[in-house]
Amino acid sequence: MTDLLTALAMVLVIEGLALALFPLRLRQFLAQLEQISPDVLRLGGLAVAVVGVACVWLLRG
Repeated sequence: MTDLLTALAMVLVIEGLALALFPLRLRQFLAQLEQISPDVLRLGGLAVAVVGVACVWLLRG
């Protein structure tokens, strides 16, 4: 459980840094995301999740 909370905290740190360092660029990126179809976003999110699980498995296994 501690590992999960640590991972979530790291996500908050990374997102906070992105907002603090690149607010305009992040806003432009989010505007571009609106033009991508939900199916493509869903597939991309699934691919990133699979890569993340694989990385955790390799690092922890």
